[in-house]
This record gives sequence, structure tokens and C-alpha cells, in this order.
Amino acid sequence: MLPALMVVPTGSDAKTPVEKATLAGGCFWCMVHPFQNLDGVLEVKAGYTGGQMENPSYGDVVSGKTGHVEAVQITFDPSKTTYSEILDLFWRQIDPTDPGGQFVDRGDQYKTAIFYHSEAQKLAASKSRDSLDQSGTYDKPVVTEIREFSGFYEAEGYHQDYHKKNPMGYRQYRSGSGRDLYLTRIWKGKTKEKKPASGWAAYRKKPDDDLRKTLTPLQYEVTRKDGTEPPFDNAYWNNKERGIYVDVVSGEPLFSSLDKYDSGTGWPSFTKPMVPENIVEKEDRSLFSVRTEVRSRHGDSHLGHVFADGPPSTGRRYCMNSAALRFVPEDVLVKEGYGEYVKLFKN
Repeated sequence: MLPALMVVPTGSDAKTPVEKATLAGGCFWCMVHPFQNLDGVLEVKAGYTGGQMENPSYGDVVSGKTGHVEAVQITFDPSKTTYSEILDLFWRQIDPTDPGGQFVDRGDQYKTAIFYHSEAQKLAASKSRDSLDQSGTYDKPVVTEIREFSGFYEAEGYHQDYHKKNPMGYRQYRSGSGRDLYLTRIWKGKTKEKKPASGWAAYRKKPDDDLRKTLTPLQYEVTRKDGTEPPFDNAYWNNKERGIYVDVVSGEPLFSSLDKYDSGTGWPSFTKPMVPENIVEKEDRSLFSVRTEVRSRHGDSHLGHVFADGPPSTGRRYCMNSAALRFVPEDVLVKEGYGEYVKLFKN
């Protein structure tokens, strides 16, 4: 068993004992943010634990064949927050009565579990679980497992701090998964609310005040003020991963990596839209010329322009701003609610 306590440098000479907690609560995107706000927490990492495969990938784990579960590992200062306080917060993020996964995510890879690093943690976890089970909070037994910690593999970079990198996608996922509705009903004592319509939240433009808070200054300038980002110095101009590109404002699907090509311009370019009905083309007479502007239908975001100098397949070049787009990798399409587009990448 690995020790729960270790010593890390916190300054030039000072050293502070810190402790680790490893917890599985379904989709790890939803388990990072709550603990980052807890006083004394130094770091929260998303990753995989509990299985047999070494250095698994996200694709390996979601297949359900590795024995691993999605989890978070929390490094904290026990002088500022206790392990018991971390467990109390953990229970308020999950449905501990579900033996088959968490909310929309089904399978053993999404089961809840506490992985203890010491005998003290094991006792604290057992006591905390028993107390919750006997509290009358639920009408079904608490089934969260308590298991010995054996190792932790950090998830890929795009999974880390997902709520910061893709705030709108994160909010849409939490809402659509049913997690927020459930937690509100259980912990805030509200009457049971009507379930949302099936599928993810409707694609729509958010209020301007909200967009100012959630978009970066560049994203806001491009999408709301019809700005243009620098060439060769943007997120996706040279991105070669497989997946789809959605509107950063509304989430509506727009383009596929299968139609992306190197135009030599320094901006992400596509031969055609993946979902033509989400594309609006308008005449643009700015800059002393006539061009064709491209906007998203639901988000009304300025995306870029389309030109008639593309490859022979269509003869068109959809020259987009990375700041107006969000890339959704192939392996998380289902989780993010874009499962209908998985079939595009089968061959």
C-alpha cells in the first residue's frame, strides 16, 4: 500500500506534509472543479485507476475492458482540510446508490469508488459511507465501493481542467447528463423537477453578459464583433486530430476533420460544412471588397469567410477562425452528445 502522507516543497526551504485522496465518481470532468474550490486542495488530476492495464488511454478505459474507472486524484494539505471533509464533498457530487455507472454514463468504468491510501483512510471511508447509508438521504442502499489504492494514471491533456478549457461544453454535459438535476433534488431539498427533454440542450446563443464571462477576449471579439485572429497563431490551423468542430458559443456542429485541409493560409480551412443547415452565408462589404461571410445559424457567431479557391472536390474554402470553434475529439463524441457523428469516422 502506498503511503497517504508525503512531503513536498512549498517554498525555497519549507516543506509541508500533503495527503492524496483518490475518488471515482463517474465522468471525471465533473469531479475536478468541486474539489479545486476546497481550501487546502493543492492539485486535482483526472485519470484512471483500479484496473490491470498499464498506461491506459481514454479509449482503452471507456471500452470497459481494462478494469479501470475514471477517477480524480486530489493532493491536499491536511492541516487546512481533512480527508473526512473531502469525503463529505465527494458524496455531494454523485449518486452512491447506482451500481451500474453514473447518470448518462453506463458501465463499470463509471462506477463510484473510494481508493484508500492508508488504514486511516480506509476506516474514515467506511465510517463515512455507513453514516450516509443510515442517514435516510436515499431510499436505496449506498453501494459505493471502498478499495485499496494500487496506482493512478493521469488522463490525456485535453481531459485535464475540462471545465476551464471548454466551459460551455462542460455545462452542457453536466445539464444533459442529469447529474445537476439529481444533485439539486437530493441535496437542496427542492421538489422533484420535470426531467429535461431527451438529448442535449438546444443549440442557442447565450445572453451577452454570460458570453463575456465564459468566452476569452479573443473568442468574444471574433464571434460577437466579427473580428479576425492572427494566422498561424491560433488553436486549430494545424490540428490534425480526428473529430468535429462546433460553435464555441452555441455548441452546434459545423465542420468535420475529414473535410479539413491545409490551405497554406494559417487558418483552419474546410472544403465543406459537415452540417450545412447550421451555416449561414451573408454578403460582406467591409474592407472595401465584397466577400461572403460565414455565421452559425443558432449561435449567430461570426465564423469566418468562404472563398471560391478551394480544392477541386468542392472548389470552396471555408476559412474559419479557431476562436469561433471548439474541437471535439472523435473518442468523446458520444459523451459530449454528438454520438450521431461517430459513424463518419468508422472507415
